Amino acid sequence: MTTGSGLYINPTEKDPIKQNTIMRQLIEGRSNAVGIITLVGNGSTTSVTVKAINCSPSSAVFLFPATADAATEMTSLYVSSVAKGSFTVVYQASPKADLTYFWLCLG
Repeated sequence: MTTGSGLYINPTEKDPIKQNTIMRQLIEGRSNAVGIITLVGNGSTTSVTVKAINCSPSSAVFLFPATADAATEMTSLYVSSVAKGSFTVVYQASPKADLTYFWLCLG
């Protein structure tokens, strides 16, 4: 599982070049609120907790299929809970090997 693009700036940063670099990366679409998860199937209903540092209980999590197998299984999974720093995905496990999803956590 991978998360974000590693954007970080110290809250006390005073260098405008470093501040501008982070702002430019945000404008270009980079964010620490994204990641990739691959679900492992064993033929039964299961769940996985995803570490997502930007998530909070009021966040909305969106999943997008990254593979053809994942697209066919979209109706058998959902985000069951969102907490500070993580969210949980519940899914009906499948014998399909490549259930990879992009995720986005906003709010």
